[in-house]
Amino acid sequence: MSFSFFKPSRPKTPVEVAKAIKDSLTALDTKTVVEVKALEKALEEVEKNFATMRCMLSGDGENEPNADQVTQLAQEICKEDVISLLVHKLPILGWETRKDLVHCWSILLKQKVGSAYCCLQYIENHLELLDFLVVCYDSKEIALNCGNMLRDCIKFPSLAKYILESASFELFFKFVELPTFDVASDAFSTFKDLLTKHDTMVSEYLTAHYDEFFNLYENLLTSANYVTRRQSLKLLSDFLLEPPNSHIMKRYILEVRYLKVMMTLLKDSSKTIQMSAFHIFKVFVANPNKPREVKVILAKNHEKLLELLHNLSPGKGAEDEQFEEEKELIIKEIERVSRLPILESQVISPSC
Repeated sequence: MSFSFFKPSRPKTPVEVAKAIKDSLTALDTKTVVEVKALEKALEEVEKNFATMRCMLSGDGENEPNADQVTQLAQEICKEDVISLLVHKLPILGWETRKDLVHCWSILLKQKVGSAYCCLQYIENHLELLDFLVVCYDSKEIALNCGNMLRDCIKFPSLAKYILESASFELFFKFVELPTFDVASDAFSTFKDLLTKHDTMVSEYLTAHYDEFFNLYENLLTSANYVTRRQSLKLLSDFLLEPPNSHIMKRYILEVRYLKVMMTLLKDSSKTIQMSAFHIFKVFVANPNKPREVKVILAKNHEKLLELLHNLSPGKGAEDEQFEEEKELIIKEIERVSRLPILESQVISPSC
């Protein structure tokens, strides 16, 4: 009796993997209009190819990835326009396939050919892919996948700059308040990265788009949603008090409308929000060049403000002493302003 054994199949080369992925993704165009079983089979083929790509990019658990193969696969994926297919086919991929895609996306973006990031360059030449990923937040099935892919992109200044300056950026002010908590939280994480990862670039953006940005941001600070108010107020502190944004902060603290927002937040039922509001409110008060309108508001509301501040406490903690010192200085400054002979010719409605 003789036995025959199948030889193990030869591992695919990076060129073959890239082509297989492209072919299987392209096949979805024709399969979607045919019977369900054909589509399922096509999606299985895509899933199998994505698993092969993941193994080549990150190893199989026993063997480390081959660096040359990883680089070559990244090159082939760009050369064959697979990057575009990966993004545009995302909505119809299965859960496991999307998971593999997110994992591979992060690795692909880091691959250098010589001194250049090949996948980064591809996206820079196809910036509409970023718009597509942003809009995908509207689809809760793939929103978290897109969020991970966007945050990987935002690590690169050129891609973050494009999103900031695109019409898509304004959508984040809607997405952070979506009714699905996980999606809204993920959108806020991406929104935060856009505003904190690249200080100089963000400073330039805020300088050029000051009015439109802070008009929209005010809606977040005054949202009926507690989480939105808390997160947006904390984020405002994170980027407004950064040294590169000092000129933005100086402009912000001259505006009565934003002082009124902080005064309202000082009255919030949440102690966390009260404390975060205090750290921005104190800058309005401590400003040695307060405009007359700001002084009028502080003077007209000094009694309520002093009451709020006297009752404000961060609770037990290491920062108590510093906070109490700052609070005392702010209280003294409000008391000083309240004694100034401020003209009454222009009455400004207080917000407290």
